[in-house]
Amino acid sequence: MNAEPSIQSKLLDLAAVDAELTRIEHRRKVLPEEQEVRTLEAERTARKDAAVKVEILIDDLDRDIRKLEGEIDAVAKREQRDKGLLTAGTVNAKQLSELQHELGSLERRRKVLEDDLIEVMERREAAAADHDHAGANLDRADQDLVDAERRRDEALADLAVAQQRCDSDRAALTAVFPAELLAAYDKQRTGYGVGAALLQARRCGACRIELDRGEIARIAKADPNLVVRCPECNAILVRTKHSGL
Repeated sequence: MNAEPSIQSKLLDLAAVDAELTRIEHRRKVLPEEQEVRTLEAERTARKDAAVKVEILIDDLDRDIRKLEGEIDAVAKREQRDKGLLTAGTVNAKQLSELQHELGSLERRRKVLEDDLIEVMERREAAAADHDHAGANLDRADQDLVDAERRRDEALADLAVAQQRCDSDRAALTAVFPAELLAAYDKQRTGYGVGAALLQARRCGACRIELDRGEIARIAKADPNLVVRCPECNAILVRTKHSGL
């Protein structure tokens, strides 16, 4: 395959654009801003779960409080009824003894229930404080995530602009190459990652391997229009004044 040296030299410009496109794609895959978003998403989920857990605990404690208040109210009403019977003086001696015994039991029961209620209300107060704290943490996580997503989107937008510029440059460059040369370059780039590279001081710019003297002598004698390849990686070798031939 032959191509004018000036055309071959433009392969270096095309290779540079393709290398930049590769870097852009790699950066898009390992974007630090994207990693930060994923980390913050996981953190927000954990904080949301913590907040929900506290909400469930508060609901359970509220249910316990209502139950205890209902039991205390029922005991108080029973006490009030028994005291009313005692005050009325309409009960006989046996009923009087039973009422007094029951009042003692009801009073003890009410005190136990009231102590339980105080304990549950204290736990409820502590849970409410935990809920406020969890809510504040969740709000911060939401804001941190919004900020991270904004930075991620800005970084992606910058990459999109850079890729658009490279695509435009590549389109302009590929228009100057013969179809056969461009096909050979693209095939090599697809298979190896680098389609063409500078031959500089006996070293291939693609695989970085130094060519032996016999290969260098062969290339030096070759027609300038001949498209030569690296014997190691098969990349198209572009000869310039820096090749030392």
